[in-house]
Amino acid sequence: MQTSIATVSVAGDLSDKLTAIAGAGFDGIEIFEQDFIAYAGSPAEIGRMVRDHGLRIDLFQPVRDFEGLPEPLRTRAFDRIERRFDLMGELGTDLLLVSSSTHPETLGGVDRIAADFAELGERAAARGLRIGYEARAWGRYVSDYRDAWEVVRRADHPAIGLILDSFHTLAKKVDPEAIRKIPGDRIFHVQLADAPMIAMDLEYMSRHFRNMPGEGDLPVLDFVRAVAATGYDGPYSLEILNDQVRGGSARIAALDGHRSLIYLADQMRRAEPAARIDVPEMPPKGHVLGIEFVEFTANETEAETLGKMLHTLGFSPVARHISKAVTLWRQGEINIVINTEQEGFAHSAYVMHGTSVCDIGLMVEDAAATVERARILGANLFSQRLGAGELAIPAVRGVGGSVLHFLDRGADLARVWEAEFRPLPADAEAHPAGLSRIDHIAQVMKHEDMLTWTLFYTSIFEIGKAPEIDVADPGGIVHSRALQSDDGAVRLTLNGVDTHRTFAGRFVSDSFGSSVQHLAFATGDILETARRLDANGFDSLPIPENYYGEIESRFALGHETVEALRRANILYDEDGDGGAYFQLYSRPYGDGFFFEVTERRGGYNGYGAPNAPYRTAALKRLARPATIPRR
Repeated sequence: MQTSIATVSVAGDLSDKLTAIAGAGFDGIEIFEQDFIAYAGSPAEIGRMVRDHGLRIDLFQPVRDFEGLPEPLRTRAFDRIERRFDLMGELGTDLLLVSSSTHPETLGGVDRIAADFAELGERAAARGLRIGYEARAWGRYVSDYRDAWEVVRRADHPAIGLILDSFHTLAKKVDPEAIRKIPGDRIFHVQLADAPMIAMDLEYMSRHFRNMPGEGDLPVLDFVRAVAATGYDGPYSLEILNDQVRGGSARIAALDGHRSLIYLADQMRRAEPAARIDVPEMPPKGHVLGIEFVEFTANETEAETLGKMLHTLGFSPVARHISKAVTLWRQGEINIVINTEQEGFAHSAYVMHGTSVCDIGLMVEDAAATVERARILGANLFSQRLGAGELAIPAVRGVGGSVLHFLDRGADLARVWEAEFRPLPADAEAHPAGLSRIDHIAQVMKHEDMLTWTLFYTSIFEIGKAPEIDVADPGGIVHSRALQSDDGAVRLTLNGVDTHRTFAGRFVSDSFGSSVQHLAFATGDILETARRLDANGFDSLPIPENYYGEIESRFALGHETVEALRRANILYDEDGDGGAYFQLYSRPYGDGFFFEVTERRGGYNGYGAPNAPYRTAALKRLARPATIPRR
């Protein structure tokens, strides 16, 4: 697959953009006119700079409002393009994008428009150049690739071809299947972009909400399958106009873009094995069987405090690492590791973030295959010096600089707890509370990073994404998206923040970017678990009386049930399909970390979003005042 990206898709000046694009592994670029104009160098110097980065210029764009104009506007339009031809010769590119007109004086008629392109083709061919015609979804007379193809067909000139853009097709809900009937050699260029499936003016959406394939909701794979069926073998290029992306890191945007194209190509290869598309061989998506462990980093004093909290939750210390200051706590299938080492990655994470989750272990079907797929898709591999008796466990970097380790049930990795830990005497003070497994992990990040990590997880693992929702916080809005496997074995919530005034935003700020703000544990009987937790001395998050009056009026629970929930500070939600969700929270710890206990009934598949404002307000009331330093 020839990979390309429009320079408008990443932030920075042209030099910064080229460095990021080349570093991410792209083959070529589309030069966007505003980047060209804003750069101080001559066209020839820009062309050399591009080639010095190991890139080619696949296309120069855009030209708008060309076709179907009356005189003297028609002559001026041709003169304007002749000037573009001069620039293209100096830049060293042969393809110019002309997008369908929205000019108020343009005239309809496919033959008139085709005649304009036939003449333009003659002028382009005289200079060894080509013209690609693109249907914009809001074009005045041509807004559908099928109409654009008819114009190209009637122009009947070898220098005139079609440019296909997935956004203009899919956001308008035009079926891409008819692309299969277009000869591949008449398609000069293919542009790809995804987008959220929201009701919005298409032009405004195109200017602000395009994102990388796989980050949105459009069926981009169906579009690419149709293109590949034509025999097209040219560049697949990203054209991403997105406020978050353009306000972020050029390097991250370019890496995300390249990952999205390689991921899309892999999907394409699996869906259409006979298609002419070159893609690196990689293992299939990793099937996640569950969350094997969560590791905290802490100093000895804070580890003692954290241990007391785990005790009240019903955990007990069951093993000690053979050579490191690392303790394993367990309840049911939940493994919590507390690391107080004074060197190595965990200690570095503590210095940076304070007491925090630094490592998550995922149980997958094949750890080696999963890490290989992650590597090919651009994940940063992680390793550190192994101590005596330690296993080499595949790992990559995750959100906020944390680590994701991959374990499987193979001969070596299956025995990690026996190989690296020695049992501790039974803890007579520990009283299990009925917690069985990790229900979900909530990761917090800047809002502009949510697309990056959505793509990271969904491209590497068999995991789906729910639509992004906005959750009210007394200090603003938190953007939330759930990721989970079909069987619910792994559930993650990604929470994006725009301001430090929200509870989640303050956590990100105070912890200097720590990623995990809360862990949710599952139980099969939350009222019994609440009783045991109370007996253990667990301090639950106080929920205001008014909340229970509200749920009694909303749900047919009965007064006695509501009273039981009130006494235990349990929140409640229903999904309308017979599913119910119970939530019990700890008080905030440290920089705003907290634990959650959940019970799901009747196939409830959400996360209690209607309760988030009440939970957040309650947590903020108990959080350390903002004027008090973290340590």
